[in-house]
Amino acid sequence: MPPSGSGETCPVRAPARGPGPPRVHAVGQGTPAQRGKIEDGHLNNSLGSPVQADVYFPRLIVPFCGHIKGGMRPGKKILVMGIVDLNPESFGISLTCGESEDPPADVAIELKAVFTDRQFVRNSCVAGEWGEEQSSIPYFPFIPDQPFRVEILCEHPRFRVFVDGHQLFDFYHRIETLSAIDTIKINGDLQLTKLG
Repeated sequence: MPPSGSGETCPVRAPARGPGPPRVHAVGQGTPAQRGKIEDGHLNNSLGSPVQADVYFPRLIVPFCGHIKGGMRPGKKILVMGIVDLNPESFGISLTCGESEDPPADVAIELKAVFTDRQFVRNSCVAGEWGEEQSSIPYFPFIPDQPFRVEILCEHPRFRVFVDGHQLFDFYHRIETLSAIDTIKINGDLQLTKLG
């Protein structure tokens, strides 16, 4: 499966902060006042005040690129909540080892929802080589113009992927150093409402 990204990069990383739970920082789009931050699982505006999770927050701009503080590890979960566009073709969620374009960063897992085929495919790219694409799912979980919740749980041997609270599939790691998986990229026909 070729990369689903449109060549976007993540040119800026938020500075590291002190000890505490892992954080994801939005980077790359707009001014600092326009960018959202996810800290300790809560979306905050630029002034640090909490924003209700069930309210659409337009600062999560697609395509989105964010840094996963500390990288992935067993027990760590990435949450992506959004609303599928009214007439979608596809959208993708990727966890990568940095944001380099040349040479391209390794892709630990790329999830791509393809509406024309009603498939939710996944793959990885290591050292510039795409692996074998996986596409079997019990059902296609996404509906145009409807909200969704994707959770990517990192376990020791695999990623376990849930959609709307239901386990959909497992994807076994093809990247050995989990902590190197430190970037999330989201693109395609969706609006983001929450990341954590």
